[in-house]
Amino acid sequence: MTAQILVEKKKLKQPPLKLHYLGDRVLRQPAKRITKVDDEVRLFARQMLQTMYSEDGIGLAAPQVGVNKQLIVIDTELDNPEAPPLILINPSIVKSGETLCALQEGCLSVPGVYMDVVRPEVIEVSFKDEMGRPQRRKADGLLARVIQHEMDHLNGVMFVDRVDNSLVLNQELSKHGFSAQAVKAVS
Repeated sequence: MTAQILVEKKKLKQPPLKLHYLGDRVLRQPAKRITKVDDEVRLFARQMLQTMYSEDGIGLAAPQVGVNKQLIVIDTELDNPEAPPLILINPSIVKSGETLCALQEGCLSVPGVYMDVVRPEVIEVSFKDEMGRPQRRKADGLLARVIQHEMDHLNGVMFVDRVDNSLVLNQELSKHGFSAQAVKAVS
C-alpha cells in the first residue's frame, strides 16, 4: 500500500510558502540531497502542494519556495480530485529517450512568460517517495516535461535558460518585468 500525501486541490488565500522569482539568488543554488525522509519532509511536501495548487501550478521544486533541498511535487491532473500528486525526493534521470520535442513551458517563478523549450519526450526517473522508498518511473509527454523542468530547478537551472530564441525571450521577460540579465543560458 502506498501512503499518499493528500491535499485538497484548491486555492488558499494564504498559501503556506512564498514563491521566489527569476532574479532571486536562491533559484540558482544547487539543491542538497535529503538524507532522511521523515514527518518534517512530508509536512513540507504537503505545504509545497498547497502552494502549488494555490498558484495554479502543475509542478513545484523546493528551491522555488526558498528551500535548498531535492524535493519536487507534481500534479498534472488538477481537475481529477482522485489522482494523487507525485512526490519525488532526490530524483535522478536514469534514461532519456532519443526523440526531442519542443513545447511551450511556463513557470511559477517567471509568471506570465511562456516559451518553447526542447526536451527529451520520454525519460526514466529514480527517486524516493514520501515514505522514503526507492521508486523508478517511466514518464512521457507532459509528465516527462514537468519532471525535467522541476529537476532543472534542483540544479539552479530555469526554463528560460533553455530558450533558443533570445530576442523573443528578452522581449517577453521585459514585458513581464524581468531582467534578461537573470537568464543563464545552457547549451
